[in-house]
Amino acid sequence: MMKNQIRLIVAGGVFLAACTLMFTGCGVDKKEQAKAEPNATVTVVPVQAAVVQQTSLNVSKTFSGSLEGEDQANIVAKISERITDISAATGSSVQAGRTVISLDRSGTSSQYFQSEANFKNSQKTYERMKSLYAEGAISQEQLDGTQTAFAVAKANFDAAKSALDLSSPISGVVTAVNVSKGDLSTPGAVLMTVAKIGSMKVIFSSNETDLTALAVGQKVSVYSDARPDVKAAGRIIQISKSADVGSRSFEVKALFPNTRDNWFKPGMFCKVAASSATAQESLVIPNVAVQTDGTSSRVFVLKNGHSVTRTVRLGATDGIRTQVLEGLAAGDSLATVGMNNLKDGTAVNVVGVQNK
Repeated sequence: MMKNQIRLIVAGGVFLAACTLMFTGCGVDKKEQAKAEPNATVTVVPVQAAVVQQTSLNVSKTFSGSLEGEDQANIVAKISERITDISAATGSSVQAGRTVISLDRSGTSSQYFQSEANFKNSQKTYERMKSLYAEGAISQEQLDGTQTAFAVAKANFDAAKSALDLSSPISGVVTAVNVSKGDLSTPGAVLMTVAKIGSMKVIFSSNETDLTALAVGQKVSVYSDARPDVKAAGRIIQISKSADVGSRSFEVKALFPNTRDNWFKPGMFCKVAASSATAQESLVIPNVAVQTDGTSSRVFVLKNGHSVTRTVRLGATDGIRTQVLEGLAAGDSLATVGMNNLKDGTAVNVVGVQNK
């Protein structure tokens, strides 16, 4: 009996020892496995790269614009009266000072006949007073008074006449006639447009980024989609100093000579192609390296085998490469393929470099 109890105690002790060793061994395996897992799950992303270079960048940009004559004048009415005559048609040439539109002189808004009568009476009085003064019959003061009255009457008559006989302020070609005989003029409304079309002016808008590639004196090429084979070479003559509040764009004007047959006409829409080269010290990167969210742009710089996010400010582009204004230095290596799998600190393996 005693021997059986001793055997049971020994067997139980052996069992407990075996269990203890088993559980202890399992615990060590799990700890070692936990330590080994981080190294086992590290992912290395293969990427292609490009090096930031200092070089010139030939930039070509096309804008949409509208045409005006080099000098252009709109003829507007000052009063509301019936149009009695239009003496110039679209396409006809006119000289400065020529009356091109006449309004009704007897209309209710017209002061023509009254001012004319006053002018003629003042003129006769002035002539008579000059004769009397020459004979010594009146004083210098009396003559000066009639002379002043005559000058006022003449000014009133000239104003009334100019309000009815609308003349062209410049010599040029009539490019638009917006009314017909018998129409009632509206004060401030454009009745006719006269322009010098030997030279044309194209007006277009540029955003802030594209404006960095434009300068006064820069050459441009102007053409129309209607006849793209007809191109004219011109130069930028003006760039606005501030942006339009509504569109946030800058107005640009360029001047160019018209064709021999004056094919370009005021009011036409056209294309303006502008080419320029950035300075030699400009930093240039491939467009494929840039990621943007619409408000900012970023690239992934490859450094010590890892990727680093870098926000950049960009300038002009030729459609393939882009000028970098801030955020990078010459010689930086950028990811160009595989960026979608990158974030800060991602391990990378460069499998190809696009440039050296």
